[in-house]
Amino acid sequence: MIQSAPQLTTIAIRMEGSVAEVCLNRPDRSNALNEAMWQELREAMRWADETSDVRVVVLSGAGRNFCAGIDLAMLAGVAQVVAHPDPARTREQLRRLILDLQDCLTSIEQCRKPVLAAIQGACIGGALDVVTACDMRYAAADVVFSVREVDVGMTADVGTLQRLPRIVPDGVARELAYTGRNVEANEAAAIGLVNRVFASQGELALEVMKLAQQIAAKSPLAIRGTKEMLNYGRDHSVTDGLNYVATWNAGMLMSADLSEAMAAAREKRKPVFEN
Repeated sequence: MIQSAPQLTTIAIRMEGSVAEVCLNRPDRSNALNEAMWQELREAMRWADETSDVRVVVLSGAGRNFCAGIDLAMLAGVAQVVAHPDPARTREQLRRLILDLQDCLTSIEQCRKPVLAAIQGACIGGALDVVTACDMRYAAADVVFSVREVDVGMTADVGTLQRLPRIVPDGVARELAYTGRNVEANEAAAIGLVNRVFASQGELALEVMKLAQQIAAKSPLAIRGTKEMLNYGRDHSVTDGLNYVATWNAGMLMSADLSEAMAAAREKRKPVFEN
């Protein structure tokens, strides 16, 4: 039985087979990230991580735009939220707020299941922080990316500056962060920001779901291990990564999934794996 999805106000969740679509659902506000959406995104990702029936996540945005970044009303209200008579405690509160917002997005990366972003229209500011935490990014032809924080006089602080240089060349990441300029679909594909571009939002949704279903048909244990190793290898030396995967497979290699995959190959059928 599928563990019931949480009841959220700014995010819609639906299951298609073993794939969970987590959809930012404030289309009238271009899915801008308000206080509730930050927290609910973390709740949705933790649910996906903990729910065995979920093997892959597709992260999407309702309506014309994927996400217009942080809700400006939320940004304008930060000073009041962290206010304290002692300036040092005000700054401590602000630091804790930033760390919590970081954790909301890091939950995407920490989800043991692959997270595929399906992006259309605007993907600006905080939205780029969201998608850089995903495993892969796919775009409709109308997409526009922008690291917009410099244009509001702030340093991006919830993930883009840390993750983007690991996705695109460092010089390109710096150019985008320093200028705040727009990146459209063809350039996004050329620099490696997205894996593929599709002609329309409809085609994007269809093809990304097909890809997610293809991944979901693989050994869940192997997929979870692969994500663990890729994330670890990104942040550690080759030697450390090799040592970790040797330890991982010492514990995980001799699995029911391995036996099923070998039996299916012998019997010329598709394997069927437990969650």
